[in-house]
Amino acid sequence: QVQLVESGGGLVQAGGSLRLSCAASGRTFSSYAMGWFRQAPGKEREFVAAISWNDISTYYKDSVKGRFTISRDNAKNTVYLQMNSLKPEDTAAYYCAAGIPRHPYYSDYRRYDFWGQGTQVTVSS
Repeated sequence: QVQLVESGGGLVQAGGSLRLSCAASGRTFSSYAMGWFRQAPGKEREFVAAISWNDISTYYKDSVKGRFTISRDNAKNTVYLQMNSLKPEDTAAYYCAAGIPRHPYYSDYRRYDFWGQGTQVTVSS
């Protein structure tokens, strides 16, 4: 079992930055790929970014490439999502997830077994 707790969300103006953190419990964190997903009201959950268990590969939704960066610190059992140049369309609840997807399925939420409770990101125009 892996328990995930997100933090770092908030209200920011367009063009601003936020860094989300996801702290994981359990000794097997380094065995899991980690992903960030988001869901806006009335919309489906969508993939944002993912990182492989060994920190070698990263994957991004096209609309966040060049603005968002996913990283992990296995010593701290934590995954991060640095979000720069935020836009109002980035407004959503952001969730981190742990699983064992394999390329090219990192963006498929069904490949993730454990989920956090979410943190809200609101970008004002």
